[in-house]
Amino acid sequence: MEESPLHPFELHNYIPLSVGGIDISINKAVIIMWVVVALVAFLMLKAGAARQLVPGKLQSLAEMLVDFIRGIILDTMGKDGMRFFPLIATLFLFILFCNLIGLIPGSYTVTSQIVVTAVFACVVYGLSLVMGFLLHGAKFLGILVPPGTPGWLLPLMIPIELISQLARPISLAVRLFANMTAGHVILGVLFGLAISGGLLIGWLPFVFTIAMNGLEVGIAFIQAYIFTVLTCVYLGDAFHLHGHDDHAH
Repeated sequence: MEESPLHPFELHNYIPLSVGGIDISINKAVIIMWVVVALVAFLMLKAGAARQLVPGKLQSLAEMLVDFIRGIILDTMGKDGMRFFPLIATLFLFILFCNLIGLIPGSYTVTSQIVVTAVFACVVYGLSLVMGFLLHGAKFLGILVPPGTPGWLLPLMIPIELISQLARPISLAVRLFANMTAGHVILGVLFGLAISGGLLIGWLPFVFTIAMNGLEVGIAFIQAYIFTVLTCVYLGDAFHLHGHDDHAH
């Protein structure tokens, strides 16, 4: 019987644990998340400890990542958004490292789990709502009314904008989950074809497997970038309601 291409996404508990009926068992996904946190912390702490005038490779990499994330925030939220730099940087680096480590054979792609991406998306969107109401009060509900909308169109526009708002966390979660899952399924199918095809015809899917691996590295970065940009856009909407800067109390 051929192995299902979704088999690599199955999780088996190494250490079963439960607290108050909530399953907090240790499995491969949990261990990979610990590894990702350790790697990101090591990278930033090691690079920060060096602080050389002529940066080494590790410091250069860290500075490039920081400048890149800083650019995303300034382009989407402006200077006000820099207060969220720790959150945005943590989110981007965690997702990026999860995506990249998931490409290592025998590892696990944490971001291929919808529960993980859904929690990230709900936290981000929930934070944007909290910030919006804190900054604008009841005026934040005006986000459901695009500027210039005539009064007679409000009964139609408000439900449409409400559905659009509710779709934000869903699309944010599903986009990352679906892209990472689909890429790994295709890689699994091609690798299976390369093995079953033997030396005579197996080289063709094997070549595609190598090409797909290179493409997956790019997708891992792009998906982390898209998730981060959309996070900044949602928070930016909360700051600058319809582009106005009269929010600060």
